[in-house]
Amino acid sequence: MAISAGEKRRVNGRPWLWNHIHLSILVLATGLLLSFFIGMGLYALAALGIPDISSVASYRPPTVTVFLDDQGEPIAEFYRERRYVVPVSAMPQLLPAAFVAAEDGRFYQHGGVDGWSVLRAMVNNLRSGRRSQGGSTITQQVARSLLLTREKTYTRKVKEAILAYRIDRLLDKEEILYLYLNQLYLGEGTYGVGAAARVYFDKNASELNLAEISLLAGLPQAPSRYSPLKNFKLAKARQRYVLNRMAADGYITPEEARQAYRRGLRWRTESLQDEAAGQYFVEHVRRYIEDKYGQEKLLTGGLVVHTTMNRALQQAAAASVETGVAEWAKRNPGAREKPQAALIAIEVDSNRVAAMVGGTDFTSSQYNRAVQARRQPGSAFKPIIFGAALQLVVTPADLFLDEPVKLPGNIPGQFWEPQNFSGDYHGRTTVWTGLVKSRNIVSIKLLQKVGIESVRSLAGRMGITAQLDDNLSLALGTSGVSLLEMTGAYNVFAGRGLYRSPLFVTKVVDQYGNVLENGDNQEVRRALSPKDAYLVTDLLKGVIAYGTGRSAQGLSVEAAGKTGTSDGNLDAWFIGYTPELAAGVWFGFDRNITLGEHETGGRSATPVWLDFMKKAISLNPAERKSFTVPKGVVFLPMDPSTGEIKTEKSPGAVDVAFKESLLPMVH
Repeated sequence: MAISAGEKRRVNGRPWLWNHIHLSILVLATGLLLSFFIGMGLYALAALGIPDISSVASYRPPTVTVFLDDQGEPIAEFYRERRYVVPVSAMPQLLPAAFVAAEDGRFYQHGGVDGWSVLRAMVNNLRSGRRSQGGSTITQQVARSLLLTREKTYTRKVKEAILAYRIDRLLDKEEILYLYLNQLYLGEGTYGVGAAARVYFDKNASELNLAEISLLAGLPQAPSRYSPLKNFKLAKARQRYVLNRMAADGYITPEEARQAYRRGLRWRTESLQDEAAGQYFVEHVRRYIEDKYGQEKLLTGGLVVHTTMNRALQQAAAASVETGVAEWAKRNPGAREKPQAALIAIEVDSNRVAAMVGGTDFTSSQYNRAVQARRQPGSAFKPIIFGAALQLVVTPADLFLDEPVKLPGNIPGQFWEPQNFSGDYHGRTTVWTGLVKSRNIVSIKLLQKVGIESVRSLAGRMGITAQLDDNLSLALGTSGVSLLEMTGAYNVFAGRGLYRSPLFVTKVVDQYGNVLENGDNQEVRRALSPKDAYLVTDLLKGVIAYGTGRSAQGLSVEAAGKTGTSDGNLDAWFIGYTPELAAGVWFGFDRNITLGEHETGGRSATPVWLDFMKKAISLNPAERKSFTVPKGVVFLPMDPSTGEIKTEKSPGAVDVAFKESLLPMVH
């Protein structure tokens, strides 16, 4: 039946206009309610304090600073969190797969939050009556690790889910895995797979095999509980679970899983810090890096520090020092304590410090006696005085009167009466004999001739920064200097008169590959002419061949050096060099007590130097055999007692180097 026009204005017995108004009110009310709930939801989100995720895209975590030796091998690590950042492209393909299979099987299907996993976790939690499972995806773990605390509250779980959803839309899956695999804690103080690979297996992450990968992938759930170093049975059980999950998800075959489970595992047995031989060297470099770049950069900046340490020479130096102290103990069986000793070795042409021992036991004393201690070098200082003299018109054949002297003391009315070590005097003595036999009176008279300021100036050019005495006792080495300074000064003689500041670090690179320094801050200057430097070298060759350094004989290459003994035998030194390597040795007690009545530089320090240099030469069989003689230097046969130039066949004559421009008279 048709409806009339008047009836059309009514619906369900109500006028059409009323129904229209009612509908409008309903729509408006619904809109208001929706706006209210949306507003309340936004307010709740704001109240939650959801962090900004922009920092996730520019991931810059704390990473390990590593020190390398001169061959590029690691010798030490410093860190707040032990982490090496590794790109996914540098990981074996099965490494990310193992973590996905073990931790988040639907990682590639969900959008950051896996509803099925959450539901399964809720059911299991209701059954157990406690929150035993969280259902967190890998993305949620990234959100929690980078942006949230680890508090176990529902509020944090809501934040975590929201952040995971946002991260999944900001980054692709590989980028999320990159964050996860470098951020997660894997036990034993390691963060990320890079550090875990090194600490557990002494490998780079790229070198891991399936057995090692599956064991690491079992750690995130409970790193301490499943650590193979603490509970191997539990670790293997967890490894079996990971391998089974990988097989079930099609990453590997069941047979590959079985083979990986049966494969043996080799653990790293020692840390880099256990390498005791180089601890003084490492600590010296650590101080340098911290002073220059700051502690935060050292511990979190991921620096790669290339050092000059030669590991083989470092181990040889430590062994030689240990042997020398043991030999001292045999000679002094009644001693209540053993002395300290230090050794430093420097490459002649580059002045790179190849080895440094700062004491006998780093664990009991970190005081570095090669660098920090300033002790009296005794006669080891004399070559600097002779070098200053040879710059003038002095020749090795010149004569000085070795006789008792009485000189004004530091206090008016008092006098200083120095003596030779033996207590004897020898009359007319050549400059050559004065150094070779280490005659104190000759050294004092030579200092008087050239002047104290001239010697102090040369010492400064040779790298000695210590405050030197402003009196004639300087000739006897009474001013405290460091072993590093003295060995560096001798390296000027070895290096044909050129001073280069000692180098411990050749390059520093930050975690982004930027070169912060490249060994270009080394100071270089001319301290002596090549001819004058060689004349001192020739004199120091005579010390070993004929004089106080005879116990240093026995090397297969030319060597030059000098002993030193301070007053009262408190310090024993030997500093010497071959064409390739300069090395210095110091012996003494920190408490400044005597080493013993007969414990001179020749007896205590020289055998350590010789033992070390023999090892060094064996490690470098291609070492140059002889010192390079510069142009303008000639050799003449000289009578060492009179300075007279003889014919080649004259008995007792010694070939001595002279500058061609300053020759003695021929007799």
